[in-house]
Amino acid sequence: MKTLGILAISLLTIFFSCRKDSFITSSDARVTITADTLKYDTVFVTTGSTYRTFKIINENNQKLRLSSIKLMGGAASFYKMNVDGIPGTQFTNLEIEPKDSLYVFAQVNVNPGAANLPFILRDSIEISFNGNKRLVQLEAWGQNAHFFRNKIIAANETWNNDLPYVILGSLLINANQTLTINKGCRIHIHADAPIVVNGTIKVNGLKDTADRVYFKGDRLDEPYKDYPASWPGIFLQPTSKDNVFTYAVIKNAYQAIGLQDLSSNAPNPKLTLNECIIDNAYDAGIIALNSSVRARNCLISNCGKNLVLVKGGDYQFTHCTVVTYANRYIDHRDPVLTLTDYVNTTTNPLTATFRNCIFWGENGLVDNEVYVDKKGSSFNVSFNYILWKVQTVPSFITSSTGILNNQPPKFDSINTSRNYYDFRIQKKGSPAIDKGISFGVLNDLDGKPRPVGFQPDLGCFEKQ
Repeated sequence: MKTLGILAISLLTIFFSCRKDSFITSSDARVTITADTLKYDTVFVTTGSTYRTFKIINENNQKLRLSSIKLMGGAASFYKMNVDGIPGTQFTNLEIEPKDSLYVFAQVNVNPGAANLPFILRDSIEISFNGNKRLVQLEAWGQNAHFFRNKIIAANETWNNDLPYVILGSLLINANQTLTINKGCRIHIHADAPIVVNGTIKVNGLKDTADRVYFKGDRLDEPYKDYPASWPGIFLQPTSKDNVFTYAVIKNAYQAIGLQDLSSNAPNPKLTLNECIIDNAYDAGIIALNSSVRARNCLISNCGKNLVLVKGGDYQFTHCTVVTYANRYIDHRDPVLTLTDYVNTTTNPLTATFRNCIFWGENGLVDNEVYVDKKGSSFNVSFNYILWKVQTVPSFITSSTGILNNQPPKFDSINTSRNYYDFRIQKKGSPAIDKGISFGVLNDLDGKPRPVGFQPDLGCFEKQ
């Protein structure tokens, strides 16, 4: 019996010893990775270099073999990796003892003053084992800037042009609070970061290119810098009021500006746009539901739907150019202006006036670039001194004067293959020259003077 007991113990010892020396191959192997994202939150003021680390823990009673740990960006990545002190971009067939772990270090080393870097540098580390693939994301600032993650404006705040501003997560302006953005500011917004305005936003740009205020995505590297839908957009909520954008450039959003309901501070408009550019929005340049807009000298260009003003409202657009050329980013399938007093069966009063404007589109599927429709009875829509592209003149227009129908405006220079657009009108031969009437707008989108005592040009630019 004693011999049998010793034999049993020996067999158990051999069994467990072999089990520890064997590898677990099940896809259900218990593996803990101590981080899903490594964030390098240092704001670099000189060349930035910092480490972050995580552990891969084998929670099993058998060995675990990692088929690979790989830095996805490879040798071209801004990041460097080492595993248990050994540098490299890819490691294979790594063994972790039962209940043991190994360390993975990731370093980023950048010059934040390099203007061609994106504001946020991203890569990932892929861990593969037993048919599973797990990713650890890497995120670091690429340039020196003000970085805000889920920023809330809870008291009046002013931004000045000392460094760019980068918005991560979201920017929320509380009701009855004002964010003032002064000349020259650059606002870069991440792909999942809407700007939500319950209060007021005031943008104080000036005419010089360097003094305008720019809103665009946080990727400045090719090819991402020209992609539409790079960030969600600016959304003026029902409580928002007295928003003013002057010499602002809003590019590459999904919906550049969305607004809902009339201003709580009526008769003031909810949104005033003076000398602004809205460009390359994937869905809509401006989408308004029963709201109020005053726009002067604005260019709304190359958007999926440039102007969508529906469910009623109060609108006035003077000396604006609304134009889309189908290109590799935007399929021109919708009119550049859609105007209705309803959504589904809900109607509201609509008052809209368009003066000295151009509505045009090319290379798309649209014959009528201006669509007007109504279901309600309170409806007053006028087009005065307009160049537009329509095959069938909208039947619900209340009044119209000085219409130039289907006469190409002859823009200065368009090259869709190079993604180059100059929507100034040609000095000779454009039908838009001297076809407007004075409405007291003394300058154009470039800040250059319009004629006094003579007829101005149609659109946002005056020939010089």
